[in-house]
Amino acid sequence: MALTFDAGANAAGLDSILATLANRQVAGTFFLTGAWAASNPSGVARIVASGHRVGNHTMTHPAMTRLPEPAIAAEIRDAQAAITAAGGDPRPLFRFPFGDRDERTINAVNSLGYVPVRWTVDTLGWKGTSGGMSRSGVAERVLGNLQPGGIILMHLGSNPDDGSTLDADALADVIDGIRASGYGLVTLDRLLGP
Repeated sequence: MALTFDAGANAAGLDSILATLANRQVAGTFFLTGAWAASNPSGVARIVASGHRVGNHTMTHPAMTRLPEPAIAAEIRDAQAAITAAGGDPRPLFRFPFGDRDERTINAVNSLGYVPVRWTVDTLGWKGTSGGMSRSGVAERVLGNLQPGGIILMHLGSNPDDGSTLDADALADVIDGIRASGYGLVTLDRLLGP
């Protein structure tokens, strides 16, 4: 299974997530927006230096199916440039914002040398406590949906309304529960393989 973390809003959970991954000796995959990378170059450097993989999550996190092809290309190229400038290489991993994709946008992403990666379970930790989620609720969503080759979607930032970082808070419980169920954790590169 693979742990993935989308970063587009803020870096509120970064320290906790990196510490937990280091403590549990797990490598994750971080999908970064170019805007986040440009605002947090030291965060990108820390993610990469810690042995984690990065992927492209567009420059500004738009709904891609509403964009014309030139704007899609600009979103991907601008994000790649920002992530690269901060010391990471997102290629070939790409994640559509909101999972918003169709055949046209998938073809556009592929033509730029990227492979779009979705998820098998969203923790819903991004909803925060104000959205009815909890640390235990995040862990229960993941552990109730385990499957070989599973890809877990978590978020790096805090909920904008309540400031909670439920994914970061639940991460140790998630990792321990996955391992207790007999699964290993790898980056998306290893999971998807050649």
